[in-house]
Amino acid sequence: MRKLAIIGLIGLMSILGIQAQEMSVQAPKQVFQGDIFTVTFIINDQASDFRGPNFKGFSLQSGPNRSSQQSFSIINGQMSSSTQTSFSYRLLADVEGTFTVSPATCTANGKKISSNSFSIKVEKLSQAQLKQRQQQQAQQQRRQAYDPWAQQPQPASKIDNKTLFARASVNKSNPYLGEQIIVTYKIYTRVSISQFGIDKLPGNKGFWAEDLTTGKQIKQYNETVGGQQYQVAEIRKGALFAQESGKLSIEPLDLTVKAIVQSGRRRSGSIWDLFDDPFFNMAQAVDYPLHTKTVPINVKPLPASPDAFSGGVGSFSVDGGLNLNKVKSNEAVSYRITVKGRGNLMLITPTTPDFPSSFEVYDPQIDDNITRGDNGVSGSRTFEWVLIPRSQGKFTIPAYKFIYFDPTTSQYVTLTIPAQTIDVAKGKASASTSKDDVRLLNRDINYIHPLGNLKPLKEEEHAEVAFYLALVLIVLLTGIAIVWGKKRQADAIDVVGMRKRQAIRMARRRLKKATSLLGSEGSEGFYEEIYKAIWGCLSDKYSIPLSQLNRDSVAACLGEKQVGAEQMENIMKVLQDVDMARFAPGDAHAQMQTIYDEALEMIVNLI
Repeated sequence: MRKLAIIGLIGLMSILGIQAQEMSVQAPKQVFQGDIFTVTFIINDQASDFRGPNFKGFSLQSGPNRSSQQSFSIINGQMSSSTQTSFSYRLLADVEGTFTVSPATCTANGKKISSNSFSIKVEKLSQAQLKQRQQQQAQQQRRQAYDPWAQQPQPASKIDNKTLFARASVNKSNPYLGEQIIVTYKIYTRVSISQFGIDKLPGNKGFWAEDLTTGKQIKQYNETVGGQQYQVAEIRKGALFAQESGKLSIEPLDLTVKAIVQSGRRRSGSIWDLFDDPFFNMAQAVDYPLHTKTVPINVKPLPASPDAFSGGVGSFSVDGGLNLNKVKSNEAVSYRITVKGRGNLMLITPTTPDFPSSFEVYDPQIDDNITRGDNGVSGSRTFEWVLIPRSQGKFTIPAYKFIYFDPTTSQYVTLTIPAQTIDVAKGKASASTSKDDVRLLNRDINYIHPLGNLKPLKEEEHAEVAFYLALVLIVLLTGIAIVWGKKRQADAIDVVGMRKRQAIRMARRRLKKATSLLGSEGSEGFYEEIYKAIWGCLSDKYSIPLSQLNRDSVAACLGEKQVGAEQMENIMKVLQDVDMARFAPGDAHAQMQTIYDEALEMIVNLI
């Protein structure tokens, strides 16, 4: 018992030690004036809501730059994992003195933690040290000047926010609740761009979002901003419908572009400077991150709505009614309502018409014919109720009122489908006109048909041959059932194989539509279906709402689920490859086949 108590105490202390969160700091204690150095805050868990310190006395070059890593280990059959998140800053020591850096804070595993404060001493270079550094720099310059092909690294300052930037714009910043607004994401550039990749899609909390760029070519044109002319590429467009009133915001879109710039050389004063010409200089692709700004949206609430409000906000028309005016009892008839126009069609839920009580009414079937174009969401939505009159007579279906809100006039609009009369004649096994009889119809006893005259079977009519054939068939089917049962039992024992077969079937089902587009000329639809399959699988597997899916949320969730580092890297690689393949030159069919194989393997491993 004492040994067991000691082992349990050690195990408890190990668990508590693993679960304890702390933030450590990696920073130099002493630097020289003019040095650029790095300060890193490390958390031994997934971290969020990081708030860095105020680096008073230093110039911030970049940061905070977030990174995370996960490691696994198996010791004596026991698997353990650890996650580490770090936030780094690059700083310039441009002032002499000793400076104290205040603590940084963040949230890890639901708890708020902070680092310790620390000090960094900035010393001035002595004359000897300054002379030594100048000699080292001169030596480096001489080596570069001696090498005629030494290219000067492309500095980031050659591409700035006046040369290349991204912007998000909306057609309305003060919409009504449920009103359609169009958000457009554009890249403005004065340099050549080979491709781009979206790193993080905006979450757009509080909005219903519809993508308007699926399967469409990127629009390019020229636009003048601040007196400068830019080449503009519309990379993404969406329709947003606010689901709550008040102050909302459209979150930033993060992307990375490959900008094509000339690789220059340092002038050395030698004959090789004759080749310092754009004709001789090779171009190189530089990765440049872009971020759109947050766009504030002030959503106005709708006025007090009538009882029969359909939820529609936009501009609509309505028609419909019965498909037949004469019918027999117990025969089906349909009543349709078709809403056409522009607005939140997919969110419209009209009230049920006032049908006669003797009609059996089924839940409506919904048929959408919705178009998502540059001007937003438009089209039609049809609701069809199947009705079965259970009694004969003449019945009236009252006029139907469809009510929606028109944001252009700030008023509710009522559209009416006129009342209709239907004549129900007597049909087969027609029910009584009494309501009580109609209610009892489905529970009543069906009509009993007589079997006719029965007679005894004669001896010569005994089917002996048929009997023996049936007996042989029973034995044969029993043998087949035994063999099949053993095979099923063997397959059940092979758990790995069974899971793999099921996973492959599920993956191919998700990628079925992408398979039909494989090898076609239009690759946009193929990549869109690949996206849907991957995002859908990740959403189902880890219970992440589709509206919140982006690379960061997926990476965070995979970390929480303790997914292996290799598998996590593979998932992120597939997502990146899909983005890159859409714009990369080369054999489109080969690229599509490669992306399909990678996506299939990723989904199979994920399932």
